[in-house]
Amino acid sequence: MSMFKRFLTRFRRSERGSATLEFVIVFPIFVVLMGSSWELGLITMRTTIIERATDLVVRDIRLGTGLAPQHDEIKQEICDLASILNDCENNLRLEMIQLDPRNWVAPPQEADCTDASEEVSPVRTFENGQENELMLLRVCFKVNPLFPSVGLGKKLVTDGAGQYALVASSAFVQEPM
Repeated sequence: MSMFKRFLTRFRRSERGSATLEFVIVFPIFVVLMGSSWELGLITMRTTIIERATDLVVRDIRLGTGLAPQHDEIKQEICDLASILNDCENNLRLEMIQLDPRNWVAPPQEADCTDASEEVSPVRTFENGQENELMLLRVCFKVNPLFPSVGLGKKLVTDGAGQYALVASSAFVQEPM
């Protein structure tokens, strides 16, 4: 018993391995913070790209010569402007909703997004407006998290395929021809 007591006393007084213990406690915290900051940076960059591409396309529609571009044309223009986004044609979904400012009915809260875990469904709502009508263009892009099991990537709201949605919207008035 005295031998065990001496071993415990020596173990308690020894300072060997104290740096290792600090490293084991602090390193996972830094890994989570670093992974979360990378994830947040990518989310911010992708969201900015989608919003800018949507704004540029809507600006072209507003300044157009009265031609009402169709769904596939708008989607292709957004994907061309947001060329950094992977598989844009399959992960991007558009929704154009006609709004009446005099008889306001709020558009649906949830954006129409793709879900790779479900079968492909057709376009939910896409109406080209008439002259002087208020239109809402909502763009949804689905992305896989960079670190799905660490920090921010674990807290993101994802669909059945593990992707989260980035949504951009822009409203405009359909100009007369």
